[in-house]
Amino acid sequence: MISALQKERLKYCPKLPGMLRNGIAEISLQEGEKTESVADQEKIAALFPNTYGEREVIFVKGQNTSVPKKQVVGVILSGGQAPGGHNVVCGLYDALKATDPENVLIGFKGGPSGLLDDKYIIFDDEYIDRFRNTGGFDIIGSGRTKLETKEQFAVAAEVCKKHGITAIVIIGGDDSNTNAAVLAEYFAAEGTGVQVIGCPKTIDGDLKNDDIECSFGFDTATKTYSELIGNIERDCNSAKKYWHFIKVMGRSASHVALECALQTQPNICLVGEEVAAKKMSLSEIADYIADAVEKRAEKGMNFGVAIIPEGIVEFVPEFKVLIAEINELLAGSKADAFNALATWPEKYAFIEQGLTKESMAVFAILPESIQQQLFLERDPHGNVQVSLIESEKLFAAMVKAKLAERKKAGTYKGKFSTQHHFFGYEGRCAFPSNFDADYCYSLGYNAFMLIQYGCNGYLSKVSNLKAPAEEWVAGGMPITKMMNMERRHGEDKPVIRKALVELDGKPFKYFEEHRAVWAEETSYLYPGAIQYFGPSEVCDQPTKTLALEKG
Repeated sequence: MISALQKERLKYCPKLPGMLRNGIAEISLQEGEKTESVADQEKIAALFPNTYGEREVIFVKGQNTSVPKKQVVGVILSGGQAPGGHNVVCGLYDALKATDPENVLIGFKGGPSGLLDDKYIIFDDEYIDRFRNTGGFDIIGSGRTKLETKEQFAVAAEVCKKHGITAIVIIGGDDSNTNAAVLAEYFAAEGTGVQVIGCPKTIDGDLKNDDIECSFGFDTATKTYSELIGNIERDCNSAKKYWHFIKVMGRSASHVALECALQTQPNICLVGEEVAAKKMSLSEIADYIADAVEKRAEKGMNFGVAIIPEGIVEFVPEFKVLIAEINELLAGSKADAFNALATWPEKYAFIEQGLTKESMAVFAILPESIQQQLFLERDPHGNVQVSLIESEKLFAAMVKAKLAERKKAGTYKGKFSTQHHFFGYEGRCAFPSNFDADYCYSLGYNAFMLIQYGCNGYLSKVSNLKAPAEEWVAGGMPITKMMNMERRHGEDKPVIRKALVELDGKPFKYFEEHRAVWAEETSYLYPGAIQYFGPSEVCDQPTKTLALEKG
């Protein structure tokens, strides 16, 4: 059984860029300028001698000059889910079949491991049609296996040879597309003839540059979270008795938090990149929130909403040092000694002896529940899993302590009761918005055109996204253009540079200009649910971030 909404969404025909609406025979490739990496050009060029420095390309109206051949394409969904992933696969399938009905699309199950283990499905019309315009990655499943070793590449090459595969499309985020670039270089160096194309996916919004205007899924996820935040704001303004602390996804960048703030106008929104730039301490952040609470209380408003990015604590300089010291404190056999201690007081004494005076001072001001979370399950490298820290509860508790001090001093007379929320998985598999349904379908369709023209190590690129879909520009960008060298696990590695919130960018500047009013007044916006049917200005609008950046 499927819902009435899904039945209607299955009928939706995604909009393509005008140039891709021409018949396949009338899509021509136009080359642009040669590219170079965003940084560390010599090192990146040396690591990618066969795929570095290629030209950007766009598709224009004209004679298709690609060499006709049967294409057998493999597709992989990699990393966390993002709304619209199914439409990338559907767009890829439709372009492949429109070019030649004999072409084949193979879906590798469970992410990159499906390619290594040769677990796959061959798509047909009946199977594909069940997943059009739906959320999730359940069409073939996803996984987080990294394709990064020569042994893995050799296995991948053998699987491709077995099936006669001519190209692989990897749908993923920055790490997945870094792996795509390395795999493309290996296939080129070994003369396999297999091309690799990437598609930019992540709800975090941190896979972008001047060419990749946004990653898919960001639009739907932020609209889903903003609906929930708007609902909470409405409840907040109705009951008038709670401060709601809401954590949203985004560990390495604060794009999701900022976009939700632009859509809902909460009283407080923390932006990690600003916290890092101003070198704000935990205490200073708590004081900043407490100031807003106090000013609203003076006006009889003992309620409010604060949005907290998932990775906020990693932007706090003193907390980064604390995390590094804890990682060192529990390195190797010392972790066994710590875990052997029976009680928290014993463990606390162990911690007190192992941390510097400065880091212990930071640790001591944390609520006990947060202190203990820092010593929970480690990641595969033995490090603190910062994403497990309930930062929404951390700041609520610290603000409460600040207000208690002010009440004791006679400067604060309000009430402060809190509710806590974390919005993450709620947005990753939502029915894609019309924007994401169109954008993702275009990315997939465009990816096949890149394959048809022989591109390797490219990202499928669709730009001019603020305009109607008819005016979108389809093309491709070498993945190496987004890369730099970073220190990973003790080694210098080529990786796609994450795009952080730009503090001089238009979205943050707009937020900065208005947040003082939002903090003191009740200026809430209630976006409501994503709309799929109705006027274009309601159903097809891009995110506030994209509108401001390209406005």
